[in-house]
Amino acid sequence: MRNVHAPVWLGSVSRPTAGAFLTLFTLEASCRALLMSVIPLTVHGILKDAQLVSLVYLGVSFVGLVASLGIPSLVYMLKRRWVVTIGAAFMVAAACLFAMGGLVPTIAGLGCQIVGTACLEIPLNLYLMDHVPRQDMGRFEPKRLVFAGGMFIIGPWLGVFMASNIATWAPFLVVGTSAVLLIGYFWFLRITDAPAVTAKLKPPPNPVAFLPRFFSQPRLRLAWGLAIGRTGWWIMFFVYTPIYVTEMGFSQEKAAAVVSVGTAAMLLVPLWGHLGRKYGFRALLSTGYLLTGVVSIAVTVLGFMDLPWGVLALLVAAGASATVMDGAGNVPFLRAVHPFERDQMTSVFVTFRHVANIAAPGLLAAVLSFAALPAVFATGGLAMFGMAGLSRFLHKRM
Repeated sequence: MRNVHAPVWLGSVSRPTAGAFLTLFTLEASCRALLMSVIPLTVHGILKDAQLVSLVYLGVSFVGLVASLGIPSLVYMLKRRWVVTIGAAFMVAAACLFAMGGLVPTIAGLGCQIVGTACLEIPLNLYLMDHVPRQDMGRFEPKRLVFAGGMFIIGPWLGVFMASNIATWAPFLVVGTSAVLLIGYFWFLRITDAPAVTAKLKPPPNPVAFLPRFFSQPRLRLAWGLAIGRTGWWIMFFVYTPIYVTEMGFSQEKAAAVVSVGTAAMLLVPLWGHLGRKYGFRALLSTGYLLTGVVSIAVTVLGFMDLPWGVLALLVAAGASATVMDGAGNVPFLRAVHPFERDQMTSVFVTFRHVANIAAPGLLAAVLSFAALPAVFATGGLAMFGMAGLSRFLHKRM
């Protein structure tokens, strides 16, 4: 039998390889995925109004946007590793607040969750770009979406199932545990900053100063807009699908199951990524946005025809079609950003999540002020048509 020396084994598993980053991103995704259906249903159960739910998400998202713009300065003052640690601590705090129940703790928990996401996402993406070669990003992104997406497949249903059948606090306990595991594994990896980062002498400028440079580059501007469209549609799907399904008379577990089954096609993301590399990510994105738009509008049509089982089927199909556009992930940005300005441009780019968190609930709250709940899916469908047209401006070699 071969002798396995512990120091050698420990050295191999503690390296910041692509596999290690997949583990970190999967743990981070689990902190959000388990609560994707639990929190909207909880807030809706308290407020009894989908429009008010939109306004809650809209207000909390402004906090996330401000936090995201402030991360570069925080990274300079505390270094990346401590910002990651703070992000995990915010996730633990969010789980504790959610477990308390009630409207105010839940809103506070949402705020902690969105700030924690910003604190984790930006430094982890910067570490990723430092340690994974740029030419490998096209292969890494689909894998990341599969591993993290796996959590979003089982998470929405599992969270509601645990809350309904074990204890209301059970999913929050798992989320807090995942955050602790994330930070424990992160420190075990001992990831180092790139020399260009550690040698930095001047503090970063005001994050707002990054905006002109970012938006002066058409490729970055286009990648940001496409990411907003994709993320905004998923926000609509995760927030309003469980609410819509329960309003049609189905149980909360069935509503969460629709979300989980609808995201199950995330397992096909490597296939979409392969097709993107073979035929071009521009063609892949155009197809994904267009298909998602068609199915989303069909959800609204069947909803107004009062065909609930047909609506369930189309909601699942809509989630599956949206995974096609996820095959490209953030490749348009990763291929466009210059290595010498990754920190600054990444801090602006990742605001797509927070801008989408503001734009989607804000737009849908306005729609719900004069239309019924099914209309939100038609709105999302029309937005996807716009994204399909926008994706045609990607470079032909993309």
